[in-house]
Amino acid sequence: MREIHVDKIIDQIEQLCINATHRLPEDIRAGLRNAESTERNPLAQKILGALIQNFTLAENHMIPLCQDTGTAVVFVELGQEVHIIGGDLENAINQGVARGYQKGFLRASIVEHPFTSRNNTQNNTPAVIHYEIVSGDKLHLKLIPKGAGCENMTRFANFLPRAGKDAIVEFLLRTVEESGGNPCPPLVIGVGIGGTAEYAMTLAKKAIVRGVGIFNSDPEVAALEQELRTKVNALGIGPQAVGGVNTALTVNVLTHPTHIASLPVAINIQCHSARSWDAYL
Repeated sequence: MREIHVDKIIDQIEQLCINATHRLPEDIRAGLRNAESTERNPLAQKILGALIQNFTLAENHMIPLCQDTGTAVVFVELGQEVHIIGGDLENAINQGVARGYQKGFLRASIVEHPFTSRNNTQNNTPAVIHYEIVSGDKLHLKLIPKGAGCENMTRFANFLPRAGKDAIVEFLLRTVEESGGNPCPPLVIGVGIGGTAEYAMTLAKKAIVRGVGIFNSDPEVAALEQELRTKVNALGIGPQAVGGVNTALTVNVLTHPTHIASLPVAINIQCHSARSWDAYL
């Protein structure tokens, strides 16, 4: 049994908050550069150039990539041979988020009592935390600062099984088209198919951080990902919805076995500032 003290977790989460809000992952940077080189709309190409300049300036000067520094979404993979000592894991994650957002001078965007007083919690806590128990003696933490503009475009539908793939394609295209410029394209799109309603939504959220250019290991699912990306980009929405051939950098699909009477489909959209950072303890 390997022990990990909560103080290490607090420190790591604090740093993840600052890194993720200031530094884009390399696959997203490469995706934006590739989009700029392939874009045919002059205005869209100019916008992509500005986005590239933005992520360069953000890292060089430690300025947040976006004024909306997001909800702190944390995916936790906890090895079954790990013993957390010195305190509670969830409290440690929230302490790290609070420290990271305060020390990083990041905007606090979380309100309690969401449908009444909506008072700001002042430190961007509590985080939204997803736990998974895995084999081994490591703790993997992945933090996603998820902005509201793209998160508000999340959609879910539960189709009858006979609807099949065509319903999934049509649902995604309709969602992206209705979203327009609200989620700040070019997008990273996550699609979760199967499981139950809440699990499909989790799959879709996990899918947005799989990376640009990394396809599903299942050839059938990988073919669907490429088909969806091609059809999304054919919509012509383009960067910041000014038109163009780069509406989505990638469409990532995750699936799970489901009930014989269900076809759950969830769509989670991430903006061009597809921020995430992770650490292993």
